[in-house]
Amino acid sequence: MEKALIAMSGGVDSSVAAVLMKEKGYAPIGVTMKLYDNEDININNEKTCCSLSDIEDARAVALKADFPYYVFNFKASFKEKVIDKFVSCYMCGRTPNPCIDCNRYLKFDELYRRAKELDCEYIVTGHYARVHFDEASGKYQLLKGKDDRKDQSYVLYHLNQQQLAHTMFPLGEYTKDEIRVKAEEYGLLNANKKDSQDICFIPDGNHMNFIEEFNNKKIGPGNILDINGKVVGRHKGYYKYTIGQRKGLSVARTGKNYVVEIKADTNEIVIGRNKDLFKTTLIADSFNWISGEAPIEPVRVQARTRYHQALADATAEVLEDGRVKVVFDEPQRAMTKGQSVVLYDGEVVVGGGEIVEVSF
Repeated sequence: MEKALIAMSGGVDSSVAAVLMKEKGYAPIGVTMKLYDNEDININNEKTCCSLSDIEDARAVALKADFPYYVFNFKASFKEKVIDKFVSCYMCGRTPNPCIDCNRYLKFDELYRRAKELDCEYIVTGHYARVHFDEASGKYQLLKGKDDRKDQSYVLYHLNQQQLAHTMFPLGEYTKDEIRVKAEEYGLLNANKKDSQDICFIPDGNHMNFIEEFNNKKIGPGNILDINGKVVGRHKGYYKYTIGQRKGLSVARTGKNYVVEIKADTNEIVIGRNKDLFKTTLIADSFNWISGEAPIEPVRVQARTRYHQALADATAEVLEDGRVKVVFDEPQRAMTKGQSVVLYDGEVVVGGGEIVEVSF
């Protein structure tokens, strides 16, 4: 019987994934990754994952379904590869996506190594996505989940061929509603548990306070400029803003104003109108082509630059330095440095990378 390491957060999705794997004849080993101590980041332990109650929920599922369960301490790796990068990104005037980094460096890096140590053939998570082996190309493919509302392929674009060969997403063929029903049928105590926060270590959504407490300092006020360089107001710290933001802008300028640029080096932000947010071209770095082979010629794709954003037609081209240029057929709103662009060919995820430049 092949062993499968199940990443369990204590939520309904990963719990059902574990039970489904056992039904399929695998030998599950449940694992919760301890990523931080809640008191270290000044939050209530009932508001986020990694709490004692989440661990107990996951342990209870493992006990009921009769498979082993462990808690692995990944706090040092999480701080270095997720939290430190999150703070650094904001301080550089970009907007990060820590969920992607957590998946990349913890679930499919640290946990992958632990799986090999335990002789597990597969890593299993509760993501709504699918893995498919394409006979024609001899390559593994990452596909969107069946449930468009819950599709999580966007945060998994970093997966490579070796990882896909040893990864299973049991929920990919189901909708969220179907998973809730299965959880009730299995008698799981967390069948109706609410989904976790997007940023687990900032459950209140106040990233400004988190950054200031993490750095133990505040960046002072700076100028707000219009697109012509004229000073039209003052802000409270550039890292408190992101591209497309409208709230929190106190300026001597009528009409609707939006953040269109962040200048970290001068502690300035630039505002404009909604039309100024629409651009056609981006450059992405640290790009991963899931097939393992970058295209030689420009390729037609569909792409999104934010989680669950509608897919848009575009052309992608690999530059001489390995970065990828993506040109959209129609201008896209609020493309943001630090976020990810993910390319698709229908249901297939082609690859993705981090946005480092945006232009008209």
